[in-house]
Amino acid sequence: MAVKIVTDSLSDITSDLAQGLGITVVPLTVTFGHESFLDRVTITTDEFYYRLEHDPNWPRTTQPPPGDLVNVYNKLAEETDEILVIVLSSKLSGTYQSATSAKNMVGNKCRIEVIDSLKVAMSLGLVVIAAAKIAQSGASLDEVMAAVNERLPRSHLIAYFDTLKYLAKGGRIGKAKGLLGSLLSVKPILTMKDGEMAPLTRVRSRAAGIDYLYNSVAAFPNIESLAVEHCTTPDDADRLVERLSSLCPKEIIYRSTISPVVGTYAGPNALAVSVLEAEK
Repeated sequence: MAVKIVTDSLSDITSDLAQGLGITVVPLTVTFGHESFLDRVTITTDEFYYRLEHDPNWPRTTQPPPGDLVNVYNKLAEETDEILVIVLSSKLSGTYQSATSAKNMVGNKCRIEVIDSLKVAMSLGLVVIAAAKIAQSGASLDEVMAAVNERLPRSHLIAYFDTLKYLAKGGRIGKAKGLLGSLLSVKPILTMKDGEMAPLTRVRSRAAGIDYLYNSVAAFPNIESLAVEHCTTPDDADRLVERLSSLCPKEIIYRSTISPVVGTYAGPNALAVSVLEAEK
């Protein structure tokens, strides 16, 4: 029986891709006032970003409760005796704690391993996709875990933000706090470092930010896979994909939309690339 792969909705893996690769995606929750929604299950990305800009209530986010993960584990245990759970950074969410608690609650029905990726968005998603493909090839749980742990340091997120307002308001600004005093006209470029958001540079315009994303990808000599994702600007993402296709084949470039929960902190107009470097 093949190893089953579980991740959370902040991996930004599309539903079609998850279904095709047999990945179970557990949603986090976003709340406006007294209304709660499951990330990309009971609220679409378009609905969310409209509300983010127009709803007077500032959105809040919560990790899945352990009980939801227990249900996932129990269902998958009917199909396999090995489950690998790969979740977003524990420094950004309590999802890792929920996944671990649920593992302890399930007991010995099957072997379950939980990995704290210290990643978010498609820098997590690209590793999860690789894990699912390796699992489908018949690899054991130990082999898939080794492949994941070997890839995580090779997976990089570079994200353009129109503003740090949302990241600061949501309390997820991490090492980028020093940019808060920047001029309003300056656009931050951030990455993930040690599981937190961290600054890379600042640019003066969106066009310069997109150029920076392109040049960042171009600086990698060998790429295993690549992702481009956006919040509210699909045309910019499409144009960036076209530019990047000169650097690597389109079939290894994934397109996605930044999830509502991530969007709570990214804000509208954010654009990101994730690069999984090829093994040296």
